[in-house]
Amino acid sequence: MTVLQVADLSFGYGADKLFQGITFSLEQGQRAALVAPNGAGKSTLLRLVARELTPDTGSVVIRKGIRVAYFRQSHELHAEGTVLDAFLSGFSEVLELRHALTAAQHAAASGSEADLARLSDLTDRYHIAGGDDLERRVEIIAAHLGFTPADMDRPVASLSGGERGRLQLGVVLAIEPDLLLLDEPTNHLDIETITWLEKHLAGLAGALLCVSHDRAFLDAVCPNTMELGHRSFRAYPLKYSDYAVAREEDLARERELAERQEAFVAKTEDFIRRNIAGQKTKQAQSRRKMLEKLETIDRPEDIWAVAEKVRFRFAPAPRSGDIVLDARGLGAGRGGRTLFSGVDLLLRRGDRVGIVGPNGTGKSTLLKLLAGAGAPEDAGEVRRGTNLCQGYFDQHLGSLDPSKTAVEEIRSVRADMNVDATRQYLSRFRFYGDDALRKVQGFSGGERSRLALAKLLLEPRNLLFLDEPTNHLDIPAAEILEEALTGFEGTVVLVSHDRRFLEQVTTRIVAVREGHVDIYPGGFRDYRDNLEKLAAEAAAREADERDARRGPAGGGRGAQKAAGAPAPQRAAGAPAPRDEAARGAAADRGAKPGRAVRRSGATMPPPDEAGAGDAAARKRAFETDKAAARAVERKRKRVKELEAEIAAGEAKLAEMREELKKDPGGDWAKLAEKAREEQALAKRVDAAMTEWMALSEELGASATAGGGA
Repeated sequence: MTVLQVADLSFGYGADKLFQGITFSLEQGQRAALVAPNGAGKSTLLRLVARELTPDTGSVVIRKGIRVAYFRQSHELHAEGTVLDAFLSGFSEVLELRHALTAAQHAAASGSEADLARLSDLTDRYHIAGGDDLERRVEIIAAHLGFTPADMDRPVASLSGGERGRLQLGVVLAIEPDLLLLDEPTNHLDIETITWLEKHLAGLAGALLCVSHDRAFLDAVCPNTMELGHRSFRAYPLKYSDYAVAREEDLARERELAERQEAFVAKTEDFIRRNIAGQKTKQAQSRRKMLEKLETIDRPEDIWAVAEKVRFRFAPAPRSGDIVLDARGLGAGRGGRTLFSGVDLLLRRGDRVGIVGPNGTGKSTLLKLLAGAGAPEDAGEVRRGTNLCQGYFDQHLGSLDPSKTAVEEIRSVRADMNVDATRQYLSRFRFYGDDALRKVQGFSGGERSRLALAKLLLEPRNLLFLDEPTNHLDIPAAEILEEALTGFEGTVVLVSHDRRFLEQVTTRIVAVREGHVDIYPGGFRDYRDNLEKLAAEAAAREADERDARRGPAGGGRGAQKAAGAPAPQRAAGAPAPRDEAARGAAADRGAKPGRAVRRSGATMPPPDEAGAGDAAARKRAFETDKAAARAVERKRKRVKELEAEIAAGEAKLAEMREELKKDPGGDWAKLAEKAREEQALAKRVDAAMTEWMALSEELGASATAGGGA
């Protein structure tokens, strides 16, 4: 079922068109990422879909009766009421009933029959309206977004900017919309919350259109990618990482076609010039008419080409000593709460340390302590090495003066640079033309981040402290910063929630959680793998303990424990992933799927009930096995169909690509049509390959579960 249809949409400011000819649709349950560099109009397109703006041409059609929810970057929330009121704001009837119920509860303290009767009536109406279930759902979402039960009664006006962003996200998720529009939902979320959000969105029943610069998030959530250009719009049935590869292949093919046509046109025009007045006049005139009718193949638009021109280059800096920082006994507390204590950390030249952890645990505080910018009441000592040239990037961009222009900001650090030299320097950070003369207060978040980095890199640095450096940076800028930091010869300490960025840059991880600081050798990927291993071990131990409590007849490892095997302790704070929890639940049941569960005499039903109960259980088990077998058989059949489809498609693609290499003989319209057919077939083959891989993994997992349970 199609929930959204966008047709021939265009929008601009005056004569300057932001984009044009945008056409796409979203089906129920389809999740798509909308990607483009900063300034391309992604947020504007979302606002057009949400009908907050009117397009210049084209139409946006949303199926009648569809619930739409829109999460904005700007975090526009009414500052009235409590946090719980905001969560329930999408359910006006329930919210009104809740306020009436609260008032009735206070009035019922009088003990009058009328007040008590009103309280009873409102309580029944609240239950019938689903208020209790809604509150429970909201509490679960709120807890995952970092709101405690006590926070639910806080006034919205008391929330910080980051808290308002998380609250607005919770409000749109609570609605459970049929069409969800998300604009940078991971900004200000920690890694754990982003991971939860990925799982939550993956189970979404409605359609999703998401704008984000978090590559790992896009890969996990959106199996479809849409690329927004100034004069083009590309749609791929692929996650972001695969799209990035496929688009490069498409662009190379399209450039080759355009170049071949240009060469053909140039050759034909040369023939016309030489023969228009000679013996071959008729041939020249014929070719001129042919050129007039020729449909020109434009060079493809590469929307990332300009974005990739940003250059983060570090000025040459003197070599620091081998020991850069030696931190002993660091500790800090805020608001009467201890964030961490007793932290020892030794940094050597060339280290790239990532600080990770949930929001509010003190990551930025620890970074400031290491940089020598801690509060007077903070504990510990940081011994600094020799020959250090330090730089600090503040996530709040406090180093920028909103009243100054970009040129003035750069010259505040390097007064020796004239205006022309400063504008040339700023062009390395994608500030072109008059952009360099605009005031900072009119800059977007991405422009401010690039300007702050431009100031940071003006002077030689061999020690960098970076607090959320990729916030607001688009994907190309983040990737270029990754490359620059990976090749940086100095030392880096950074705080980030961007998992792909952490994977590419870090060589060590410092994890801050619940007052404890743990240091992990290896980069972020090693840290994540270690956490998953600990979580799996913890889940297995919990399953063993549950089996042990059931007694010797529980089967498996539980029986061994009852015989005297020592029970290992659960790792403190190690969460159980969903797959491990599922295996633990299977262990609780004490048997493989489809097998009868052996029970001890104490739990056996009476003899007259046992036969009927076992027969019913065997019948249910038989029906379950039969349904599972049918599902597996359907998947195997589909895998074979896909293998045949992929083989035929790849053979056809090979033929089509050979045809495209041949001289078109002047029929460029036919060649362009062949190119479009080849691209469409390539996308169908890619989609079939993706489905084949998913089904193959499911069949492999089923086989493993059936044979090794």
